Amino acid sequence: MWRTVGEGAVRGTLLMFPKAKQFAKTSGLSKFKSLSPRGAVVRKTLPLPAGSLGRFGSLEVRLAVSKREIRKAQRLRYKVFFEEGHAIPDRTAAIIRRDIDPFDKICDHLIVIDHAAISRFGRIKPKVVGTYRLLRQDVAERYDGFYSAQEFDIAPLLARHKGKRFLELGRSCVLLQYRSKRTLELLWRGIKAYLDHHAIDVMIGCASFEGTNPLALALPLSFLHHHARGADAWHARALGDRLVPMGLIDPTAISARRAISALPPLIKGYLRLGARFGEGAVVDHQFGTTDVLVMMPVAELDPRYVAHFGGSAAETSVAA
Repeated sequence: MWRTVGEGAVRGTLLMFPKAKQFAKTSGLSKFKSLSPRGAVVRKTLPLPAGSLGRFGSLEVRLAVSKREIRKAQRLRYKVFFEEGHAIPDRTAAIIRRDIDPFDKICDHLIVIDHAAISRFGRIKPKVVGTYRLLRQDVAERYDGFYSAQEFDIAPLLARHKGKRFLELGRSCVLLQYRSKRTLELLWRGIKAYLDHHAIDVMIGCASFEGTNPLALALPLSFLHHHARGADAWHARALGDRLVPMGLIDPTAISARRAISALPPLIKGYLRLGARFGEGAVVDHQFGTTDVLVMMPVAELDPRYVAHFGGSAAETSVAA
């Protein structure tokens, strides 16, 4: 799910543009199910891509390869979601100062590292400055499904596209001083490499607006409802007991220019890519956000953006 906290993080499942929502969820929440293997038969996947997936100067994007690196990503998430944002940590998260949940154990973690970062002692010490969590469908089906299913009824969507490979993106964030075009482009290059490697067909996730009052978000929510809602094969809606109507303003009274301007950077960026949005929003009081479901069929992404982020790691290094 994609989420927004201020202007640089995502917490449920997608990525963020210069912060706005864009990424977050907490550790040890009671609403998270325990993850126990179901023993389902799944398609065999290739080994994860190793090494660098892209580089701009001292910044490099790749998958985390150790528990230590994942812990660093969790500390970054805590700093962005709980210290900078409005999320409320539970007791465990507050003590260990890491954003953790059961899904971390089954997800891949995309990280951006600054190899030239300076420690408080004035020495060079590589630092994780950006992260994104990736959950493939074949992995989710062996456990308790996608994180997004806690807020949105995605089962009919998955059933209509049986045979397609889904990827859930989320809990992404970028350290404040690194929220730049370069960092975000690196995250996108990493995601693009991951999509290609695993032959992903569809990306899904939850994107967030700051605030828990849908009426205050009536303009952008109504715009997405009337002009970017998924239809037919791409229709999905919020869970019945959590659904908050999005079509709060008559379409004839909506100024597209004002509505787009009011969108968080992440959601605006996905809209440009060609994303479709679910029916109904969900208010998350724990994180102080109003969430919408985002669906992005890879084959239908705007080719201009795909070409821009599709360069190889070597090409990225040269361009830096």
